Order: sequence, then structure tokens, then C-alpha cells
Amino acid sequence: MDYGMISKIEKAKIYSEERERIQFENLRVSIQGDNNKSPHVVEYDHGAWKCDCDFFASRNVCSHTMAIERILRDMVELGEAV
Repeated sequence: MDYGMISKIEKAKIYSEERERIQFENLRVSIQGDNNKSPHVVEYDHGAWKCDCDFFASRNVCSHTMAIERILRDMVELGEAV
């Protein structure tokens, strides 16, 4: 491995440990629920969450959005619905 790559790996480690450097703006993920064969699509856009499940449509929050918030912990603002 060349010196340039070693330097980039070290820089990536520093960036990943200094979470205040990172701000999520947009994110789109799929998450497999218990009740459907196809996964649900969860989106995060500038602080607002959206999910394609029926529960989210009526409550503006669901297990899918809450799961992604838990995974990202302090990396995103706790969501408001779109």
C-alpha cells in the first residue's frame, strides 16, 4: 500500500471519530419489515422523515423510521415527518 492511501485511511478514521464534521442531508434506505415481502422505503431529507408504510401515513412515525434513527443515533436530528 502506498503512502498516499495510508494517509487517506488515517484521515478517514479521524473524520469518522469526529462526528460533528458529518451532517446527513438526504438519505434513502430500504428496511425489511415483518409483514411484507418487499422492503419499506425510508427517506430522510433535511430533518424530515418519510416512510411508505401505512402506519407512518396515519402517525407520521413508524417502527421503520425509529429503527433508522436508532442506528444513526446522534448523527441525525430526531425526525419530523414530511
